[in-house]
Amino acid sequence: MTTLPAQMWPQPVAPVHSLAVSALVAMLPLIVVLVLMGVLRRSGLLSSGCGLLTAVILAIGVWGMPAKLAGWSVLFGFVYAAWFILWIVFTALWLYNLAMESGSFEQLRQWMKHHASGDACVQAILVAFCFGALLEGSAGFGAPVAVTAFLLVGLGFTPRKAVIVSLIANTAPVAFGSLGVPIVALSGVTGLDINKLSAMVGRQLPFLSFILPGYLAVVVAGGKGLRRSWPAALVAGLSFGVTQFLVSNLWGPYATDVVSSLISIAAVAGFLKIWKPHAAQEGVNRGEDEARAGGKPAFRMALRAWWPWIALSLMMILWSYFRLFSKGQVKIAIPSLDNGVFLTLYGKAYAAVFSFQPLVAGTAALAATILTGVSFRTKPGKFFAMGAKTLRQLRLPGLTVLFIVGLAYLYNYSGMAYTLGAAVAQTGAIFPVVSSFLGWTACFLSGSDTASNLLFGNLQVAAAHQLNLSPVLMAATNSSGAVTGKMISPQNIAIGVTTVGMVGEEGKVLHGTFWHSIIFAALIGLLTLAQAHWLAWMVP
Repeated sequence: MTTLPAQMWPQPVAPVHSLAVSALVAMLPLIVVLVLMGVLRRSGLLSSGCGLLTAVILAIGVWGMPAKLAGWSVLFGFVYAAWFILWIVFTALWLYNLAMESGSFEQLRQWMKHHASGDACVQAILVAFCFGALLEGSAGFGAPVAVTAFLLVGLGFTPRKAVIVSLIANTAPVAFGSLGVPIVALSGVTGLDINKLSAMVGRQLPFLSFILPGYLAVVVAGGKGLRRSWPAALVAGLSFGVTQFLVSNLWGPYATDVVSSLISIAAVAGFLKIWKPHAAQEGVNRGEDEARAGGKPAFRMALRAWWPWIALSLMMILWSYFRLFSKGQVKIAIPSLDNGVFLTLYGKAYAAVFSFQPLVAGTAALAATILTGVSFRTKPGKFFAMGAKTLRQLRLPGLTVLFIVGLAYLYNYSGMAYTLGAAVAQTGAIFPVVSSFLGWTACFLSGSDTASNLLFGNLQVAAAHQLNLSPVLMAATNSSGAVTGKMISPQNIAIGVTTVGMVGEEGKVLHGTFWHSIIFAALIGLLTLAQAHWLAWMVP
């Protein structure tokens, strides 16, 4: 008979004896963050710090979690944030700063301006949706919002509008971001077939992908914006959505975003050669050079403009093959929560998190940065100066990321996440709708579809078994629902506002994206409800 460690601790499901009341108490850390950021308009750093403090008090005082285990949980969250998120974001933003310093970014701005014909709605579609999806598929973890928001400001958008548009656009590609990491993590933590999960998500998100470009046009310029730009929105949404469905179902999650975005960019750019929108410019402020725009960008200029992102895509695709052939078998030994024993419910998550994969992903982005620096003949001093600048940019957002991911891990390991999941499983037949909002909640907390899948993936599967629903459908819905929560996550907002000079105004951005997020989560939930009860043939 095996002797268990003296401090083995079981997670209570209903620590205040009523599951409903326990679930309400478990929601307090989320409410604190939402109220501070969305209502009181406080910074992401203050909001996430207060949310983490609230979670610590509840974990120890209500759920009875030993202080030692609470400390380990928060520490592992910090390590996850630094290892899996900030390293990739740092290298991607370094590449972005290098492109800015070399003039490549300005050339890309001119290329975008030329091909979008100066129309704000088309620019939002081409930059935030099409190009943002390429960045999401290559780097992910906040880099698409950081880059596209700054690019939109360069095209004349106000900083607030640029961040909001970039956040809303950064939804449909998220589940396949960073070369499929969220789906890989979901498969690892649930034990479900990765290709079935990829196919199921690929039978949900293309519907969102199809409508998203038109939705962005409405956000930018209302109904008039949609009326003047709907042909471009249709081409972008249809080309991306169809490709996303085909690749995710026939190939798998790894290259879905990269292929879909490249085809969408080519389709929109080609379409704009034969169709031009009206030049109305609503919702943006134009620079002096806007009126003087003209002349077709030369091929060499276009190549230089796109080269940093081509290099990034190539490095990430090479990383995809590395991960595919290594099959994730290279692991790092780390200390467990207590005396060599993981908490049973989430033990598998650590194997997915602490691997060489995120290190290789960030290093691939660094390799693209070095390759770009060499190609542009950047002097070593200036190259490393851009790295130092990137570190300074990430100081406050980085702390926000640490706090919010630490909160997510403590929320998970204390049992609060399980309490909330058990409560919503009581909803019965309408659980598929609630399932979408579970993913939404987890992504709001962590800022990552990957972390959302690690947080609630197993809960979705457990609830599916209890309710006689498809585990593949419910696990996939966690990932699809999570994409709608990314636009309100403190981490993503913090990264976006950093690049456009709005640090400290995260609450204003959250206020501008919150209801869009709710609408998208509800749409995914209703689609899942139909797939669970009436469209079961769509489930692989």
